[in-house]
Amino acid sequence: MGITARNPKDVDQPEQPRFGRMDVGLERITQGISRAKDWLFDQQHPDGYWCGELEADSMLESDYIFMHTLLGTGEPGRMERAINEILRHQNEDGGWGLFPGGPSNISYGVKAYLALKLMGWSKDHPVLVKAREWVLAHGGVVECNTFTKIYLCALGQYDYDAVPAIPPEIVLFPNWCYFNIYEISSWSRGILVPLSIIYAKKPFKKLAPEQGIEELFVGGRKNANMHLRWDKKKPLGWRNFFLAVDRVMHLAERVHIRPLRKVALKRAEAWMLERFEKSDGLGAIYPAMLNSIVALRCLGRSVDDPQLIRALDEFEKLGIDCPEGTEDYSTPTFRMQPCFPPVWDTAQAMYALGEAGVRKDDPRMIKAADWILSKEVRQKGDWAEKVKNVEPGGWYFEFNNEFYPDVDDTGQVLLALNCVDNPRERYQYDACQRALKWIWAMQCKNGGWASFDRDNTKMIFQYIPFADHNAMLDPPTVDITGRMLEMLALYGVTRSDPRVEKAIQFILKEQEPDGSWFGRWGVNYLYGTFLVLRGLEAMGFWNHEPAVQQAAEWIRMVQNADGGWGETCGTYDDPNQRGIGPSTPSQTAWAVLGLLAAGDTRSDSVAKGIRWLVDRQHEDGSWDELVPGRNGESYYTGTGFPRVFYLGYHLYKQYFPLLALTTYERAMKSGAAH
Repeated sequence: MGITARNPKDVDQPEQPRFGRMDVGLERITQGISRAKDWLFDQQHPDGYWCGELEADSMLESDYIFMHTLLGTGEPGRMERAINEILRHQNEDGGWGLFPGGPSNISYGVKAYLALKLMGWSKDHPVLVKAREWVLAHGGVVECNTFTKIYLCALGQYDYDAVPAIPPEIVLFPNWCYFNIYEISSWSRGILVPLSIIYAKKPFKKLAPEQGIEELFVGGRKNANMHLRWDKKKPLGWRNFFLAVDRVMHLAERVHIRPLRKVALKRAEAWMLERFEKSDGLGAIYPAMLNSIVALRCLGRSVDDPQLIRALDEFEKLGIDCPEGTEDYSTPTFRMQPCFPPVWDTAQAMYALGEAGVRKDDPRMIKAADWILSKEVRQKGDWAEKVKNVEPGGWYFEFNNEFYPDVDDTGQVLLALNCVDNPRERYQYDACQRALKWIWAMQCKNGGWASFDRDNTKMIFQYIPFADHNAMLDPPTVDITGRMLEMLALYGVTRSDPRVEKAIQFILKEQEPDGSWFGRWGVNYLYGTFLVLRGLEAMGFWNHEPAVQQAAEWIRMVQNADGGWGETCGTYDDPNQRGIGPSTPSQTAWAVLGLLAAGDTRSDSVAKGIRWLVDRQHEDGSWDELVPGRNGESYYTGTGFPRVFYLGYHLYKQYFPLLALTTYERAMKSGAAH
């Protein structure tokens, strides 16, 4: 917005209002905090960490069945139970969405339909009839994204010549080249390198006719135009340029003009295997792990190969098998998680507990700190391709993922470690100092921070034909930047540091006209706005500045009638719906934390939000975010890739409400003391 911030010391600040009416008594809030702390400690693993389930959509189970069918592996019982999980997510219209209650998605519908056919379901089954009607009404198979089409090619259900080329030669491009693999996001890198091997080797498994999906092509497969369509509105645009390049690459494939193919495949394989080390599979994330397993088989490795055995083992660990069903859904199911979030959950839990008054020398906190310190990154990863002469430091998201520390996790870990007085004080201090230096080195040119890379912002790459998964880049975001400001303030950094001022100006320029901020890694504007406001508050940004007050007014304006706040993943497709959705504990906590950071400690909005949280806390100290009528599905308030992939963090609904109640309690006591 271009607002020039004023230092609070340079102006006469109005007296902060004292607390008047309290809708929820202090005693009840204190009791709620105590129960929430006890519940959270009960979830702590004996080794010291926390790791809640990371829930995702049915695409994971569909791809699980695809992979095991292609490779001839897999345990039949698990695959049958995976079908039940797919059915659990089906929408009333017959399709499958990216999040519970969200609109159906064509790629997900085709994948789920294929999975059911692969497991022996007849096309005449009512479930498949309904699914097929939806898919055909929305254009059929040709409307799917590239990743789906390549998987279909491997089972003979699509043509390799019609999918965007992903040549393995991309790994040979030097770093000084405008396009090289380090100019795309780290997750795209992990997905595309093994996928390029798959594309080059073009695996094929013939299916029985009754397992195919011929009926999902509008007018039949023979009459379908399976190639990507040209952009007629912008004939000289980048999309058409890249499509032309793509057709040239396909022509070279057909006439076998690929002199560097063997070299490229060896380089791609070596790149993968190097990143298997000190990692729970490639990138420790589901799609990269799946692609790497298929790629290893394409390269001729047998199912007895140690690398393939380990890759499969790590992949299967992501599964949650429920042969007897669950409390919320009695049908036997098997579901996959996209990855494990132990470092993230542990750092968030530690910080919430520390803010809630748990002693810094509490043995449980020390044990958590020791565990998290054991996960410090001590070798250079992909980030070092751009960030030179910086000692490795920081933390990743999962149990083991040495090549991919990220700024967001590192900042949250630093917030958490500040809540602990560790007997190994010197080691903890050194680790924190290394992480701080690494975070400063990762700051982008515009003052913000991204997640895994610095200045990963070449927007032209989004026009590449295989980039239709909408996640090619890792640009700086305000939510991560807000968290960095909060953390840096805790470690003694002030606005006198020009790097901080640059970060603040980046945030102010990104503010939306209505006062909110976009949330890249959480749903959505509530997430971005609360983190920005906490970061600005920590840095002493005057809360009477128009930017802050406008943001607070936006939060108050979108409060639900029941006193809570909610926002759906659909706001990434339609920003006009920002701040609109059923109330959830995590998002209500974000809104309350945002208002408190803006200096609003006594409005009806805050009081009602606190009452909403207290009233909906269970006797055991927990909260839930179950979607009514959705077979035990949870609301997704985490973001993987906007418009593509969303997440339900099962511990978000626990540690964020705890933090909100604690912050409010502290404000109440402070106000009563004046």
